[in-house]
Amino acid sequence: MKRIWMIVIVLTLLVTLFGVYFSGISSTALDPNIVPGDVAWMLTATALVLLMTPGLAFFYGGMIQPKNILSTMLQSFIAMGVVSLIWMLVGFSLAFGDSIGPDKYGLIGNPFTFFMFKGVGSNTDKLLAPTIPLALFAMFQLKFAIITPALITGSFAGRVRFNAYILFMSLFVIFIYCPLAHWTWHPNGFLRNWGVLDFAGGTVVHMSAGFAALAGAMFLGRRRDYTQPFLPANIPFVLLGAGMLWFGWFGFNAGSALAANSIATIALVNTNTASAAAMIGYLMVDAAMGRKPSAMGAAIGLVVGLVAITPAAGFVNVGASIFIGLAASIICNYSIHYRSMTYIDDTLDVFPAHGMGGIIGMVLTGVFAQGIGLFYGEFHTFLVHIVALFVVGIFTFGGSYLLYRLTDLIIPMRVAPKTERLGLDITQHGESYAFEYKTE
Repeated sequence: MKRIWMIVIVLTLLVTLFGVYFSGISSTALDPNIVPGDVAWMLTATALVLLMTPGLAFFYGGMIQPKNILSTMLQSFIAMGVVSLIWMLVGFSLAFGDSIGPDKYGLIGNPFTFFMFKGVGSNTDKLLAPTIPLALFAMFQLKFAIITPALITGSFAGRVRFNAYILFMSLFVIFIYCPLAHWTWHPNGFLRNWGVLDFAGGTVVHMSAGFAALAGAMFLGRRRDYTQPFLPANIPFVLLGAGMLWFGWFGFNAGSALAANSIATIALVNTNTASAAAMIGYLMVDAAMGRKPSAMGAAIGLVVGLVAITPAAGFVNVGASIFIGLAASIICNYSIHYRSMTYIDDTLDVFPAHGMGGIIGMVLTGVFAQGIGLFYGEFHTFLVHIVALFVVGIFTFGGSYLLYRLTDLIIPMRVAPKTERLGLDITQHGESYAFEYKTE
């Protein structure tokens, strides 16, 4: 056994013993503010959102070459383990701990507020979780933190070292995701107090992942076989993954109401409607461009619709959700088409789909938010969304690019040419989708 890993295992055990002293979920007293129906729904929604990450694994894994299918899927699965531990240790504190910064201009949470889940128990929190246990709110938010770095992986699929990816993912969650979540969702976050609306993560999740994916594609450069077209490994996997994402997204969006109420219902209706409109719209654009209706097109289209409606889900009516889904399908389809003609090798088109989808959703939330959007004659919400778009874009792209450089200094991120040619499944993990173990 390698000595370095023995040291890591021992240190991990010591840290967990340290955590026993600090943390613990007490259930001895029943909080009278608990609403059982809200708890039941949020337990369900939390499980639904977790299901989205395996769904993403199938979605991405089915798109890539057979030699990289397992490594691509594992990059999503491993996020469930790594991010869960970071969240327990310090992530939840950074995102939702006591705000550091002036009143209404919070920048980051105090890392010691909920260190090792200290104080995160079965009681409610009047600011964050007024009708459900704070621990349940923390676990629901964890699932968003898990899928965000997993989304990024599609941009550099097939050319990144597994251990370098784990390091980058850890840094991204701590230094990009958590601050952005604090800005947008904490009561003292400055974007929230500006009036920026992000119901379920269009800014925090999809825009941040999209811009980080763009930075990664630019930093790592093209695959060595970039000019050679490749066929997806397994299109049924893509459809399965898209279906799991659609199913889980009801928890993602409707769960963001944090209660079993009418807002959750509106979010669910809008989520389904926008996704359906986007799927049909995407295929219509394909037809207009002379392409046949395809399973890949339908899957990508429905996911684009889910992305775009996310920031708006609880703020717009169903008519607006149709428009948002159709607009996203048109713009994202053309973005994917024209990205393929550039030098940027975003392997699975994370930025044209998730990044652009998040941008479209954010802008159109400012247009159609009921009573306060541009469509209703109000300008403030729309203008702050445009400003926030630049703030979030610069922060996530620039910050992620710096983290790629830092990671590369510690662990070279790009695999060797021979490793890339043989595929990451066999070279990084000793496994093969086709069970053909190649040696050379």
